[in-house]
This record gives sequence, C-alpha cells and structure tokens, in this order.
Amino acid sequence: MNRPLLALAPLLLAFRPQEPKLPAPPDPLYETRETHDINGIGKFFMGREIAHVMGPGGIPWLERPEREDEERPTKVIDALELKGGEVVCDFGAGSGYYTFRLAPRLPQGKVLAVEIQDEMIRELKKNAEAKKTTNVEILQGTVKDPRLPEKGVDLLLMVDVYHELEFPYETMLQVRKALKPGGRVVLVEFRKEDPKVPIKEVHKMSEAQIQKEMGLFGLSHVKTVGTLPWQHIAIYAK
Repeated sequence: MNRPLLALAPLLLAFRPQEPKLPAPPDPLYETRETHDINGIGKFFMGREIAHVMGPGGIPWLERPEREDEERPTKVIDALELKGGEVVCDFGAGSGYYTFRLAPRLPQGKVLAVEIQDEMIRELKKNAEAKKTTNVEILQGTVKDPRLPEKGVDLLLMVDVYHELEFPYETMLQVRKALKPGGRVVLVEFRKEDPKVPIKEVHKMSEAQIQKEMGLFGLSHVKTVGTLPWQHIAIYAK
C-alpha cells in the first residue's frame, strides 16, 4: 500500500459498515408462571408461552401422509424462491421431512439439518443413508446454540419450530450470526388468528407476535405468504 493510501486507512476503517445495534432485550428476559397452558412449559418470552418440544414419539405425526394436504410442503418450498446454489438450514429438522424435500432443489447448494435430540439425529442419519443424499449435512445443536457456521447460511427455515425454542433469545442471536448479509429467516407457524386451525394454542403464533419477536433480532419483515391452509409463511431478512 502506498503512502497516501496508508494515510487514509484509518478513515477507510471508520467508514466500514457496522452491524446495526439491536434493541435492548426485555427485562426480565423470561418469565415463569405457575398458572399456564398444560401444553406449554410455563416459561414466557415477550408475553408468549413457550410450547413443549415434540420428541421422537412425534415422528409418525411429522411423516403422516395427510401432511401433504394439510400443510402443502411444496408450496412452502416454492415460497422460498431458491436459486439452487444456496446453503439452507432446516432448523429443528426432526426426521428430515423438509430436509429431504429441500435437497433436490439445491443441486449446487446444500442443506444443514439442525437438531438437538439424539433420537432425531439418528433418524436423520438413517434417512440420509437410505435416500443416498449427498448434499445434506447433519448438525447437532444445543438449546441455546445451533452451532452453525458464522455468516455461512443464505436461508434458515423453521417449520413449526420457533414457538418451541426453550431459549429463543440466545438461539436467535446465534442464528443472526450465522446469516450471510441479506440472509433470510423463514418461519412457518400455525395461525393463532384463526380459531378454526385445529392445533393447540401454544403451538400457534400470530403475525403480530412473530414480527415483535423478529424485530428484537434486527430482522426486517419481507413478506408473509398466505397460500397454506393453516399456516403463515413469514419471511424476514437480516
């Protein structure tokens, strides 16, 4: 570097784009209530009770044939508008219902399938081997950290998962770090606004609640797709 550029270096560094400052977290961050929904854990975040996590006993429900009609997974994946070379995280992948539907859409990309439960990890590995899928990487996270590569994810998809995160604040800060600039977070959640949706209340989320919580992590609302019978497809960007 020549002398004029060296002299300008401090100024150039000063104008380097900085990560925007995130809003202050709620105080207290979490609230515990003795009186709560039997299907929730009694722990509240921003006024919303966190639901129990679905364990491996729920795999038959995740893989039920009726899910095609009730949740329209093809429409969900279409709404992601994938180009084919992205790194997509299927967060809370379960048995891989979405993981192995995403993989063929990413011939030059890959799917990072994140799970925290040992039984689900075993199921994912078994299914990946059976399907001979080569562009799926299985990662075991923790209740606070998905252990994703920093700035390594183009799109992170959570299907009926976000409302079950035991530590949503800590987890989403790690998700934000994992997103590339302009990276997207897509939440598919059962519509709390619609009493006709036949799902337990703590397993539903309203658009307003989603937007309130995503704003806390500096994620901007891009659009909400309303093509599904029971769920929102809420798309946010870093």
